[in-house]
This record gives sequence, structure tokens and C-alpha cells, in this order.
Amino acid sequence: MDVPTTVQTALEDRPVSGAVCLEAGAGVGNTTAGLLAAGASRVYAVTNDPAHASLVHERVARDEPDRTAVLEADVRSLPLATNSVDILTAHGLFNVLPPATLDAVVSELTRVAAPGCHLVVDDYDPLPDTARVRDLFALENAASELADGNPALTFYPSGVLRRLFVGEGWEFDRERTLLDPVPWTNRHLRAHASATRTAASRVPDERGTALAEEADRLAAAIGEESVGTMYSLAFRLPE
Repeated sequence: MDVPTTVQTALEDRPVSGAVCLEAGAGVGNTTAGLLAAGASRVYAVTNDPAHASLVHERVARDEPDRTAVLEADVRSLPLATNSVDILTAHGLFNVLPPATLDAVVSELTRVAAPGCHLVVDDYDPLPDTARVRDLFALENAASELADGNPALTFYPSGVLRRLFVGEGWEFDRERTLLDPVPWTNRHLRAHASATRTAASRVPDERGTALAEEADRLAAAIGEESVGTMYSLAFRLPE
């Protein structure tokens, strides 16, 4: 499969060839594909979403069975040995993690990292106040908090994630911009409207219906928007 330019740019200065790698929060498998294309000896693609696990297997792992393992697991409790991973990636993971989980995730990623491990964290800066997509994401968060007690999306400034990992013992290496602006396409907006409807369906009164209807209306009204930035942070664990 084709590897997105953002993934290629994030990995191009990392020593992936021959490395044991972990994609934390595998999503649709784009970074797993990038790691394999860059010569990884083995890639563990971890996701807690069964649909994503199936998709990663279909798109990537099926063609590379000897180098790929798709694992359904919580990133706060990885089924991997301590000090066992050479390259760690989290591409678009942290924006779907609520603040209360950050310390546990950073600690667990550090546990499985071998001495000298490289870490790449790619995510989105908070959107400017003028961004229209903020309204759609606010609705998604409202539905998620009413249904499950946690926000669906949190956009952390790069400095927040940098301080978290440095505090866990990682040495900061570099920051680069992957997207500026970020193209929030019609497909993205429809996916977020769908996620809002799913969460709203668990809200047991008329508020759920109102949230779902407003999400659909906003997604259609916005259509698409290019706004905000996506950054890439790189770290290394001391030998």
C-alpha cells in the first residue's frame, strides 16, 4: 500500500532498517506500512479497536506475515516484554487520548523501549479559535463526555507531549512540521460526524438526537477546511 507523505517524512531520519518496531495506536496501518517499507525486521501494530485491527491485517499484515503482528491491546498495558522495542511510533494517537490517561501511556511506552530506542510522536496542535471544524469537534466531545465521561479529542501542544516524555527519561531530538495547514477533508468531517452520532446514540434523552443532528448539519455546512498544523517530535532513550 502507499505510505502517506507525513509518515515518510516522520520516519526518514530514524534508523528503521533491521529494527523491531511498535506502532502504538495502529489506526488504518499507515505507519506500520511505512516501517515495513523502511526495512523494519518486525512491526507490532497495536490497537484496541477490533475494526482497526482487522483493517490493518487486511491492508498491511496479510502481505507481510513474517514481519508483522497485529495486536488488540490497550496502549496502557502492552503485551510486549520490557526493553524489547527499537523504534516506537505514535502517529495521530495522542489526540484521541484523554488527559487522565497520558501518564500511564507514556510510562508503558517507555517500559517496552530498549536502551537507545527511538520514539516518533506525530500529532496536531490545538486549532485556532477561528477554525470552523472546532465546532464539530466540540460536538463530538460533548457527545462522548455525556455518553462515556471522557472527551473524544484533545489536541495537545507539542510542548506538552515533549515535557511528558522528557520527564520519563527520553532525550528530545527534534521537532518538524508535517502539515501546515492540515486538510480536514469532507471524508474526515463525515467520519467525525459519524463518531458523534455513535456516541450520541448512547445518550439516553433528546440531547443525543440534537447532538447527532447538529453534527450532520455542521459537517455538511463546513464541507472541508484546511487549518491548523501537524507536528512530529523525535526522542531517543539513553543507552
